[in-house]
Amino acid sequence: MPASALMVLATFLFASMGVCVKLASSLYGTGEIVFYRSLTGALMLFVVSRMRRGTLATPVPGMHFWRSLTGTTALSMWFYAIGNLPLATAMTLNYMSSVWMALFLIGGAVALGTTQVDGKVVATVLLGFAGVALVLRPTMDHDQLWHGVVGLISGMIAATAYLQVTALGRAGEPEYRTVFYFSLCGMVAGGLLAPLTGGFHAHSWKGAALLVAVGLLATSAQLLMTRAYATGRTLVNASLQYLGIAFAFGYGVLVFNDPVTMMALAGMVLIVGAGVAATLLRTKVTSQADMTTTMMES
Repeated sequence: MPASALMVLATFLFASMGVCVKLASSLYGTGEIVFYRSLTGALMLFVVSRMRRGTLATPVPGMHFWRSLTGTTALSMWFYAIGNLPLATAMTLNYMSSVWMALFLIGGAVALGTTQVDGKVVATVLLGFAGVALVLRPTMDHDQLWHGVVGLISGMIAATAYLQVTALGRAGEPEYRTVFYFSLCGMVAGGLLAPLTGGFHAHSWKGAALLVAVGLLATSAQLLMTRAYATGRTLVNASLQYLGIAFAFGYGVLVFNDPVTMMALAGMVLIVGAGVAATLLRTKVTSQADMTTTMMES
């Protein structure tokens, strides 16, 4: 399957996962949802590793620890935001991670003296945060600013996790091993967080089905997206990734009767534009850094 098709399918599965998380939030606390989502993922990845005759032993446990810690923190905050905000709003704020990544990478390059501050980068970041202000405006009217801030911070922390995933890929770690350790960390974090978010509850058939669906959809989407980035063009994948916002918006209107406001739509458009531009700029900076390193080595 082409990388572009993998990415489109992954974004649809992530949006579908968001629907299940929001429905499950009326029955379970955030910690519980994170725990069961991670338990399902760990079991799936264990099976995948056996089928591929791979090993879960890793030569870089420290890298996995930090990636899993940041990823689980971002996931927990994102699930909390999904449970308390309109679905499209929570998804959009999390997708700000591309803008954060561009800011981190270019800031690091400036600190190392490998590039100068680009006015386009500043404009892109400002554009992204202008979009956030528009998206959160309806939320602020409903006294839910805190939930919006949590969703925004989840995107910032997710950006650091994505950078660590890239580093793990360069270290030769297969995607199933990276996702497996992330799932293990999620189980521990979810178990510790559950008593603080209502404890563990008895299951109904509906609740159990939603929890399993969250795990299956999230893990499948992660594997598809990782494969797409490994085989496809970064800018194309990053652009297609924003279809997740469109899918979430459709789900929100059809399933949850979320209101449609022009301000929120305009904010989403700004964030998508900023995210695509940030990915393009980040790709250019990374290419320049690679060229500089090659010249220094030669």
